[in-house]
Amino acid sequence: MLKRERQAFILHQINLHNKVLSSTLCQEIQVSEDTIRRDLQELAEEGKVIKVHGGALSHSFNQVYYPSQNVYSHTQKKIIAEKAASLISNGMFVITSGGTTILELARSLPPQLKATFISGSIPAVLEYMNHPNIDVVLIGDKVSKNAKITIGADAIAKIHEIRADLCFLGINSINIQNGITDNDWDVVQIKKAMIDSSQKVICLTIAEKINSVQPIHVSSIKKIDILITELPASDPLLKPYVDAGIQVM
Repeated sequence: MLKRERQAFILHQINLHNKVLSSTLCQEIQVSEDTIRRDLQELAEEGKVIKVHGGALSHSFNQVYYPSQNVYSHTQKKIIAEKAASLISNGMFVITSGGTTILELARSLPPQLKATFISGSIPAVLEYMNHPNIDVVLIGDKVSKNAKITIGADAIAKIHEIRADLCFLGINSINIQNGITDNDWDVVQIKKAMIDSSQKVICLTIAEKINSVQPIHVSSIKKIDILITELPASDPLLKPYVDAGIQVM
């Protein structure tokens, strides 16, 4: 693979997953860590990515405020958000992870909705605070500078005290064999706690992430109640998930 092709692949993975690990890129592209390190350094110097220890971040992922026009696959995420918002009723307690799809959900909530939203995601909480009629609960603890979400034992303990009606997860990768997977250990622990503390788990993802896998396991398919993508529910790509007993939207 030529350098131009290699770096284009890296940029696409960062846009898709918000964060990439050097070790994962080495396996996917079949090149050395030194090669990946040089590629990431060049991309960072060109202002295209943010280089961090062990990998790189997208610029949008590293911001507290995400302008919609800068969001990867914004049109698809808007469709997903509108489907997700239709599931929320007055009086519900809703817990959410972070990510740009969750932010689109926050922006899609109808102004008359009266519910309680619980999150450790700083960008998501800021969006919820703009809503005229919802109550906002911030899960406090140490903040991950990379993911802009609270992490750690105290955050996990507080989540376990909650019994949410709905849990909305912005997910990084999903397939039938591995379930939900991610590439950030601390965020994975938060997502696991949210799943355990909710009556219904709803995964939000653009179709491009379906049938992909990341290094860290979050949950099996069995714990997912609803999967929402921008695709119609009848799309063949979603059939294995329907067959696994998941409601798709």
